Amino acid sequence: MGKDNIAVGLDIGTTKIVAMIGKKNEYGKLEILGIGKSKSLGVARGVVNNITQTIQSIQQAIHEAENNSGYKIKDVVVGIAGQHIRSIQHTDYISRTNPEEVIGENDIQLLIDQVNKLAMLPGEEIIHVLPQEFKIDGQSEIKEPIGMYGGRLESSFHVVVGQASSIRNVGRCIQSSGIELSGLTLEPLASADAVLSQEEKEAGVALIDIGGGTTDLAIFKDGIIRHTAVIPFGGNVITDDIKEGCSIIEKQAELLKIKFGSAWPGENKDNEIVSIPGLRGREPKEISLKNLSKIIHARVVEIVDQVFTEVKAYGHEDPRKKLIAGIVLTGGGAQLKHIKQLVEYITGMDTRIGYPNEHLAGNSNEEISSPLYATAVGLVMNSIENRTQSAVRLDVIEQPKAPVHRAPVQQQHYEVDESYVETVEEVKKVVKEESTETKIRRSFFDRYVDKIKDFLDNAE
Repeated sequence: MGKDNIAVGLDIGTTKIVAMIGKKNEYGKLEILGIGKSKSLGVARGVVNNITQTIQSIQQAIHEAENNSGYKIKDVVVGIAGQHIRSIQHTDYISRTNPEEVIGENDIQLLIDQVNKLAMLPGEEIIHVLPQEFKIDGQSEIKEPIGMYGGRLESSFHVVVGQASSIRNVGRCIQSSGIELSGLTLEPLASADAVLSQEEKEAGVALIDIGGGTTDLAIFKDGIIRHTAVIPFGGNVITDDIKEGCSIIEKQAELLKIKFGSAWPGENKDNEIVSIPGLRGREPKEISLKNLSKIIHARVVEIVDQVFTEVKAYGHEDPRKKLIAGIVLTGGGAQLKHIKQLVEYITGMDTRIGYPNEHLAGNSNEEISSPLYATAVGLVMNSIENRTQSAVRLDVIEQPKAPVHRAPVQQQHYEVDESYVETVEEVKKVVKEESTETKIRRSFFDRYVDKIKDFLDNAE
């Protein structure tokens, strides 16, 4: 058996940092080998604001994941979020010197390199260049241009831009934690990989990931990413409001939200009351659940309104851009009671809660398929795509194993249906041919990560 491609994702969130180690099993599903999580200190609204604390939190999560799995982590794919993220649509073209030659990967690479050279605002850097549809000599709506003929290759791009300093700070924290950075992915794209099915992406869907500090949005239509946005508040503002509104401490507010909170105030009767112990010998506080729900409701409505404004900005009212699969909610905030009903009520779109079990192996632990881990699962999938060997078994490092002598296996013969063999061969062939997008994404990442590494090495 070949070397397993062990992948590691690191989700640096505002409330928690998750390190997740995984690999693909023989059915092509994702098997999680270990998970480590720590309270995130030093991150606000998806952006690092205290390097020392963030490094400690990262190390704690990495350490727990290593102990949990028996693997030593070498490098990670990290999610990028924060209010500094913006996305632009851009169209670019190249004229090919020899139209008689088939279009190959290098042509697409040339086009992408050209987009990477776009002039950004000072202090901004391009994170992703995602080709959408191609146009060859005026023929439009081509999804896969490789193998076609043509002189002018044009494409529309979804370009994701972020603040260079924020991205470098993340790189800094990771290197100082003693591991390497093997790739960067926009968090809503990672979550989308984990919870959306291909059918939904084709039909048109908006993924809303409600995290602690940010709410991320990714919109797909015809299988292509159309719009991304990061809105700078999430579940934490709800907790803050409960804290202020009920005059209690944050820990109690968070517990109240999780245990008794609901986004729909009509649910609670007037006489439902929760008693909270007072601080240091003070009288206990009585809080009405109806009031609690009213506070939560007001905040959730605000968050959903902001996201819905972005969905409208994408143009979902246009019949050709209609999002048939509606909305998928994920992230920790999606666990709030009745949030699905509220989102349906505000937007008038079909809504479901997205669990990251779309690509997980069947025997996965229940905890991992919680919406909380959507981003982390997506980052592991991304790391697998990068084909990195991100972690090594601890026993492999410690001592070389003695060769094992196995008794020869008795040969058994089975009758095999010929047509089945052919399909297996076909499947193998398909698996071998990697999609251009994956290759493009990978080569772009390699260059991007090298750029960050150079910067960090020179900054030492």
